[in-house]
Amino acid sequence: MTPAIFGLAGLTLTDDERAFFRECDPAGYILFGRNIDTPEQVRALTDELRTIHRRDKLLISIDQEGGRVARMRPPHFSPFPAGSAFDALYEIAPSSAIAAARMNAHAMGIELAEAGITVDYYPSLDVRQHGAHDVIGDRSFGFEPLRVAAIGRAILEGLAAAGVAGCIKHMPGHGRSAVDTHKELPTVTASEEELELDLAPFKALADTPIGMTGHLVFPVWDAENPATQSPTVIRDVIRDKIGFDGLLLTDDLDMQALSGSVPERAERSVAAGCDLALNCWAKMDDMVGIVERLPAMSDATAARLERALEGTGITPQGDKAELLAQRDQLLALAGAAA
Repeated sequence: MTPAIFGLAGLTLTDDERAFFRECDPAGYILFGRNIDTPEQVRALTDELRTIHRRDKLLISIDQEGGRVARMRPPHFSPFPAGSAFDALYEIAPSSAIAAARMNAHAMGIELAEAGITVDYYPSLDVRQHGAHDVIGDRSFGFEPLRVAAIGRAILEGLAAAGVAGCIKHMPGHGRSAVDTHKELPTVTASEEELELDLAPFKALADTPIGMTGHLVFPVWDAENPATQSPTVIRDVIRDKIGFDGLLLTDDLDMQALSGSVPERAERSVAAGCDLALNCWAKMDDMVGIVERLPAMSDATAARLERALEGTGITPQGDKAELLAQRDQLLALAGAAA
């Protein structure tokens, strides 16, 4: 198996994609808006991917957070609020915010599971910082680590109730970034003591089966390499200090924060200790290059992947309409809405 997650070009597989994926056997896939039309279309696409690999438990993932980061949108799918809605409610009613976040994620998970999606890159555990770039912004659950962790835990529980695995991101913390990593590489000059605040939510949820790195340089740990490609950050901070032993994915390798060709970026990331390279944009030359450069999946990564998918693929339980109605009643307490 190739330790990579690949994107798809459109609403259906091309002949070239079908043949390539069958041969290289990637760990999984990621869907974007270009792959999404109706629930029936998405389900047919994900079913075909499972048929290609003959794996019922296949990593088929998406960035479905709500707010501005939502690949599945109305009219065919439900609207979901950004993370700041739960932060605002937590300010006046913490237990209600946690309940609303859990219901929201449960309803979201039902839609994902019905479409055949098994992994959602949600929640973001990045602690918001005053003066930082808004690349995180309202995606965050607030400025307080314990609040971020509490809401994040509720989201993971809600997704799991629908048979969808969540993913904590972006380790070791993206909240201090002064620039957008889609466009350039940030350097975070905070001290190790200051960064304890950023690490706290990840430590609290270190038992999550899936996590994602961030493309940021932390000179206090490694002045030369972004976290995604830093053996020091992955070993000493993510694996040791945070205590995360789950499946570790890179953030999107196409981001301009990273240098070199996309296959080179994948090779450096996996060599540094990431389990899987995330390549989103379905460019066949890049995908072929990644397969050529990456080693076969290690036994340790294969075991983490299996654990990560253990609870996925079940028939989702719960009434989506009722969950959304209860969520909206709670969010209305703070004047927030989906």
